[in-house]
Amino acid sequence: MLPAPTTKDIPLSFELFGLAKPILAVLPKLGLNEPTPIQSKAIPAALDGRDIVGLAQTGTGKTAAFSLPIVHKLQAQGPAPKNKRLRALILSPTRELAAQIHESVRNYSARTNLRVATIVGGVSYRVQKNQLQQGVDILIATPGRLQDMLKQNALTLDDVQMVVLDEADQMLDIGFLPAIKEILNLTPTERQTMLFSATMPKEIRKLSNSHLHQPLEVSVPSNKPTADKIEQCVISMSKADKIEAISDVLLEHEDKTAIVFTRTKRGADKVAKRLGVSGIKAQAIHGNKSHNQRERALKQFKKGACKVLVATDIAARGIDVPGVGLVVNYELPEVAESYVHRIGRTARAGASGLAISFCDPEERPYLGLIQRLVQLDIPAVDMEGEEVEIEIPRGAPPKRNQRRGRGGPPRGGRNRNGGGGRDGQHKNAAPKNGPRKGGKPQRSRKPRRDAA
Repeated sequence: MLPAPTTKDIPLSFELFGLAKPILAVLPKLGLNEPTPIQSKAIPAALDGRDIVGLAQTGTGKTAAFSLPIVHKLQAQGPAPKNKRLRALILSPTRELAAQIHESVRNYSARTNLRVATIVGGVSYRVQKNQLQQGVDILIATPGRLQDMLKQNALTLDDVQMVVLDEADQMLDIGFLPAIKEILNLTPTERQTMLFSATMPKEIRKLSNSHLHQPLEVSVPSNKPTADKIEQCVISMSKADKIEAISDVLLEHEDKTAIVFTRTKRGADKVAKRLGVSGIKAQAIHGNKSHNQRERALKQFKKGACKVLVATDIAARGIDVPGVGLVVNYELPEVAESYVHRIGRTARAGASGLAISFCDPEERPYLGLIQRLVQLDIPAVDMEGEEVEIEIPRGAPPKRNQRRGRGGPPRGGRNRNGGGGRDGQHKNAAPKNGPRKGGKPQRSRKPRRDAA
């Protein structure tokens, strides 16, 4: 990979990028007056047609970094393609993030004639096929639904000029890497590819080496993975105490818009129901909810009609709502990076925020992993508010299925990130062992010899 431009080469305004006038006219209305560091590094290279690997934490302005160059290039090309064809493809791991990207792209292209469409799971195939029939300029899609549409000949990727992989590491986490490779192989070799990710695991590095051409790596260095303006604390308690404590915490901070994170879909529903009993209006959002249910919950949350959203990790990177003042980790995530993405829902755009985590004795190993990642000994208190020191056990934390003493995937869904269906779980994931309704138990499959 080639080095990124130096600081002295970075433009300090969007006008200096040479963006088209229709784009520049809408940016101030959207609150985009000065480019962020990732935008300053990525946009000039993208406008030059370079392949890009962008590394930056959530909330740094990555969507504009890849969307503005796409809109700029396509608005100058004339009418949209026809007959199920498209020019630019943006892949997203979740429905929520796809909807967020769609909204941003529509805003950036508001004064152009570009056609923008989104295809995700949970929405009628007929409606989405009708969108694709006449051709589109920019398509935002989740990998699973895109594969379905390709198999049904609802679109072709033969004319794709630009491909973006957004939150590539999360797509890897939820099993979409084979789908991504298959999709990229169906696009023209002569294309521009941009990959954006918060982290760079070796699998993503291999993907960039094999599918990108001399990519420019741009990154926003940070001494801390979490924002300085997020106040973090841990409350030590037993697992049984959590369901009572969540209402108390939210009532204590009732002036704040809050997101509560659970590990499982069942847990999210349980917490939302309990909050309702306590007089706190809350909506749950996870992979078992239909697309319309998830959209409706997010819309109410954004409008302030519902001040508490209970979500699983599948939504952690797809919720971009200004003014979220509180994030509560009802259950600590097994993957430390998920903690960073969860609490990153607050303190956005320079604001301050509060992140409170519940920690029961079984979760202490996960707290240790989180503290090492964020390079911070997070202050801890007990349920009375007295400062305590939480002893972190040595050794690697056990997996949840090992901790419960039985095999099989975690309770509440096959995907630990809380997703379900084509957005949250890859179609080739192994089914859960156990008896079928009204039938015989499924046989356990023998592992393939080449399996890791």
